[in-house]
Order: sequence, then C-alpha cells, then structure tokens
Amino acid sequence: MGEHRARAAATGPFSLHSQTQYFSRRVTTFNYLFAAVYSIAIVALLYYHLASLLNSTSFTSFFISLSLFISDVVLAFSWITTQSYRINPIRRREFLENLKLLLKQDSDFPALDVFICTADPYKEPPMNVVNTALSILAYDYPTRKISVYISDDGGSAITLFALMEAARFAAEWLPFCRENDVDRNPHTFFASNEDSYCNSEKEKIKIMYEKMRMRVEKVMEKGKVEDEFINGEEEHLIFDKWTKSFTPKNHPTIIQVLLDNSKNKDIRGESMPNLIYVSRQKSSTSHHHFKAGALNTLLRVSATMTNAPIILNLDCDVYSNDPETPNRVLCYLLDSKLKSNLGYIQFPQRFHGVSKSDIYDTERKRVFTFNNAGMDGLLGPAYQGTGCFFVRRAFFGGPSSTSFVSPELPELNPNHVVERAIQSREVLDLAYVVARCDYENNTKWGSKLGFRYGSLVEDYFTGYCLQSEGWRSIFCNPNRTAFYGDAPKNLLDGLNQGKRWIVGLLEVGFSKYSPIIYGVKTMGLLMGLCYSYNAYSWPFLSFPVTLYAFLPQLGLINGISLFPKVSDPWFVLYAFLFLGAYGQDLFEFMLDGSTFQKWWNEQRMWSIRALSSYFFASIEFFLKFLGISAFGFNVTSKVIDQEQSKRYDEELFDFGASSPMFLPMATTAIINFVAVLIGIWRALGGAWEQFFLQMFLAGFVVLNCWPLYEAMVFRNDGGKLPPKITFLSLFLALLLCSLFSAFLHVF
Repeated sequence: MGEHRARAAATGPFSLHSQTQYFSRRVTTFNYLFAAVYSIAIVALLYYHLASLLNSTSFTSFFISLSLFISDVVLAFSWITTQSYRINPIRRREFLENLKLLLKQDSDFPALDVFICTADPYKEPPMNVVNTALSILAYDYPTRKISVYISDDGGSAITLFALMEAARFAAEWLPFCRENDVDRNPHTFFASNEDSYCNSEKEKIKIMYEKMRMRVEKVMEKGKVEDEFINGEEEHLIFDKWTKSFTPKNHPTIIQVLLDNSKNKDIRGESMPNLIYVSRQKSSTSHHHFKAGALNTLLRVSATMTNAPIILNLDCDVYSNDPETPNRVLCYLLDSKLKSNLGYIQFPQRFHGVSKSDIYDTERKRVFTFNNAGMDGLLGPAYQGTGCFFVRRAFFGGPSSTSFVSPELPELNPNHVVERAIQSREVLDLAYVVARCDYENNTKWGSKLGFRYGSLVEDYFTGYCLQSEGWRSIFCNPNRTAFYGDAPKNLLDGLNQGKRWIVGLLEVGFSKYSPIIYGVKTMGLLMGLCYSYNAYSWPFLSFPVTLYAFLPQLGLINGISLFPKVSDPWFVLYAFLFLGAYGQDLFEFMLDGSTFQKWWNEQRMWSIRALSSYFFASIEFFLKFLGISAFGFNVTSKVIDQEQSKRYDEELFDFGASSPMFLPMATTAIINFVAVLIGIWRALGGAWEQFFLQMFLAGFVVLNCWPLYEAMVFRNDGGKLPPKITFLSLFLALLLCSLFSAFLHVF
C-alpha cells in the first residue's frame, strides 16, 4: 500500500484534508496494463464464440454456443463496468488538529440534524435504537448544535417508551463519556469492559443501564406500555394516544420532544442535545413510500424545528464508534474549493461481530470500500443508506442558484432560520402539518425534492439523482471506524435483503433514469458505468452464473465437450480469463490487508447470491413488469437468535429455513458433485484432455458448495438443510439431467 503524491486542501492557512492514490503508482500502472491485455482476451473470446456459432452443424451446438456467447457478453459487461472503479481510486486523510485552530468556540460549529429510522420493534429491537441514539448524543460536538430525530414508521409505543428511558439515562451517560473518553455506545462499552475499567462511577452507570434495559425488555414481553412503567400524568397523556384503532398502517402523527437543549441539562449542568420522536401519519389509502417517505417526513419536520445545514442519516442498528466523526466531515464541508457543489460525505459500512473469516461476506469489501474509493476519484461514491452526512441544500435541486427547487412552504427552505423554540405551539403545529400522510400530494417531494421515490433502493437512487444534478460526494474512510452495524447471523435474511436491493436496482435500470443512458449523459462515461455495474451487472449475473453452474456439468455427464482441449491454443485463453479475473480480485484483497479465506468467502457468496437472491429478484421484477405480481418493502430482522449466533461464530452456514432460495444452489451442488465423479471416470478412460475445463469448473463449484454438502449430509443442528429442500433438489437435479439428455436425443 503506497502513499503517492499527497495533495492537501487548505482553508485559509490551515490544511484540513489531503488525498492520495488508494494503491501505489506501480499497482495502478499494473492495473492499466492488465486491463488492456484482458480486454484483448475478451474480444478474442467473443470472436471464438461467434466463429463457433457460424460453424454450428446442429441445433444442439448452435444452442450451446449461443448460450455461452450470451453468458460471456454479460460477464464481459460486468468486467468492463468494474474497470471504471479502478481508473483513479483515492484515499483521504483529515487533519482534526487544524480544524480546532479554525473553530475556536461552540458558535463557530454548524448545526447537525441526525435522522435515525426504525419501523418494527420486533425486528429492530428498541434497545438497538436506544444505543444508536445515545452514541450520537455523546458526540464530541457542541451539544446545543445536535438534534437527533427518530423516525418510528411502525408507530410503536414501545419504541417511544424506550427512547423516554434513554433520555433520562443520557443525563448520566453523556458527562460520563466526556470525562472518561469511552465508547459512546453503552452496550458495546459494558460488553467489552467486563473485567476492566472498574470504578464506582462505572458500576453506577452500568446498573442504571441494566435497569433501563430490563424495563424496556419487560415492556417488550408484555407488548404494551402498562401503567406501572409510566411516570406521571404527562406521560399518561402521551401514551393515551395509542387507542384500539391505532395500528402500524393507520395512525395519526405523533411528535414528542424528549430532550430540549434549551431546557434539559445533564447531571453536570451542561445542555443536552435535542431528541425528538417522530411517527408520521399513516393511512391505508395513502402511499407512504417506505423508508424514503419516512426520511422526507424527517426532512420537513426537522426543517420546521431546527433546520440544520448538515444532516446525518443512520439505520437504527448503526451506532457511532468515533465521537470525532462530525468534525472529520467539517474538514471537507469547510473547504472553499469543495463546498460549492459538495452534496454528501459517505462513510463505509462496517459491522461488529463479524465471524473470523466473514462467511457471509458481510463486510462486502468490494462494494463498501474498493468501489467507493474508485468513485471518489471521479465524482464521488454512491449514497449507501446509512453513515452518510448530507448538505441540506442538496435536497433542493442542483448546486447552482438557477437550479434551486423551492419548496412549497418558506419554512422548509434550507436557508430558513428557525427563531422559535422547538416546543412552541407554532413550530409543533407546522411540524404536524408537514408530517400528514397526504401532505406530499401535488408537490415535488420524492421527484425533485428530498429523497427520491421510484425504487426500493432509495439510497442508490437518491445519490444517483443528486450526482446527476451536479452534486459531488466524498468517501471518508478513516483508520478508526466511524460507524458499526449489526452483522447478519442468518444467511436467509441476507439473501432476502439482497433480493430487495436487486429489484430496486432493476427499477432504476429500466426507467427513464437508466444509468447507461441518462447517467452517462449527465455524469460522464465513467460514472455512468459505475452506476450501471449495480443496476445491470448484479441482476444479470444470475444468467451466466446459473448457466456455468449447470450447462458444462450436464455436458460432462452426457459426454459433450463444450470447451477447447488442453492441447488447443484456445485453452490458454480460457485459463487466462479465469485466473486473471480471480487473481486480480485476490491481489487487491491481499493488498488491502484482507486474508485469503475472507476473499474465498467473498467470491463464494458472490456465486450464492447470483444463484438465489439475484435469480429470484430478476424473476420477481419481470413478473411485476408484466403486471403479474407486486412487491413491497420487508424490514430485515435485527433480532439475534442465540443458536444462530453460535453457529455463525463457529463459521457454520445456516440453511435451516425451508426457503425456495436454497433450491438452485442445492441443485447446483448435487449436479456438480455427480459431474465430478463422472468426470473422474472419463479421465481414467483417457478423455481428460477433452473434458479438463469442464472437470475443473465442476470441481471449483464443488469446493464452493462444501458448506451445502455439510448441511445436507453431516449436520444435525438447526442449520441443517431441511429434508424437503434436499429431496426437491434431488428431484430437480434428476429432472434437469433427464431433460438435457432428451434435448440431446431430439436435436
């Protein structure tokens, strides 16, 4: 890893940040040369396929050649789009010591509004929300400048109760953090300091936290906030709003100020940040636009109450790990050369509790680190849904004054100064108005204003639209991780989440905002290709991965050679393309300090996703496109099952759910295992040279499928593949073999 030609950015006499190439000059030069050679090899491969098509002597050979040609075109497109990330990847560094010379008093700091979204207390435990909120409230930032807004889209009294408890606990927790410089998330602090940091103050704080946690969990068990948990008449009046007609999909707006920095003090007499609970009005007759709609409600409600120029967006399970994070952001926002068109600053997604070898590829280093660094060298990274600081002005049209889109109310203008107290009647009345379920009717919200509607991946689409309008972004990846989220311990939850992402990406890819057309036109070729990689390569990869998981193996079983012999010069081309693609990927992982086992699991999960979530998402999208089915937004569960957690820590794949997602990969495992056995038999008969590539491919798939064989045969725990899925997979494998044999016989 080399630092090369650092370039510092100055504000006045102070350098606040610098940038260098992500890899050394030698590595970057090697990537350019390799890309040139690999491109020639791809052209040669496509020529080989076209020649095979033209020389086909039967329908069978024509069908096989055409299938391989289409698959390799998709893979070639995917590879080409990934090269746009490798053109100019950069890394950045912030100089916080210089920021302190520039901002000498609290009044010099810009205000910060923080949006935290939750929707279901039984999938997103309220204590997760509490810990996230507390970690933000304890930022090393002027407390009177911070306002934290919690969007509870499920309208849960339990979530509000938990936040009331958090507000009381914060009076003790915030000064404790300031004075001892500890982890700002109380759960992780107490969990990681069981046998250390023992003093009376810490024990007192821990007892308070445990009491709060137990009260919240008791309310969760009971399913409602009973009188024994309510303190005083004022709280009774608040919880009385949850009547029998109150449901997650039909309820009035509830806005509750839990902490007011003009009134609430901690135990040291210092002002506390604002903490506001918001549950927008819901009605079954109005479209609520899922998370994007909730964020737009927060955008308007916060505008009426505080209207901070900077906004931080977080998921409810993503807590702050670095209290200096907002100060790092200011190193860019205060740079006069950047701030005219800087729309947002994205931090990488990181996860605590990841298994040693990251069996589910939770870290997604390629997506969350390499690709973001590559886009940062162009116009900046994509918005990834959490850990992102926005300039409020970016949600109101392009950066130039002529492209500004004015909101329908002057109080929502990003330049509006809120002069009244957040609990004044005028402010609260207006906040309730802009949180109504019908407020956005006949407005530009979701199309020209705020977070964008039209896709299940509102983050990708919103960032894409902002950059198309002229905003640029920055990838901030400091040595100390800024935010940590919960690592999924369940394979199926991760696959279902991936399916939703792919459906959302296809919605953008097949809209008037197509990245390959609209994106290239508005942002340039390289940025258009970066966004095209997500919108097209991910969904369409299911075709070549599925084909290469079955067709060569079925050919091997039936004695049909699909690839060149070892003695054929074209064999070298196939070997180079396979080893080159995987080798370059491994090389970059190792350079970034990762391990071979993590890389192996990353490429394994790439195949698993293509055979499951990508495959089913593509089917679901095109059925919806034809008007046959519909889809919605499903909240990914953050509840941790102890048995699943134990298996995850032991690095055992969890296939315990009876889901159709597992059918394609289980069928793949069976057919490839049979193909390897038959391939060995054919090799012993002297045909190894003819079938070497097919044998190698089947063996490679078998290695990747080893966790499935364990789950099918050797395990008896809750992660074992259900017998029903195993039998269905055997039936599908037999059916595919029979159909392919019949196809060969007929044609």
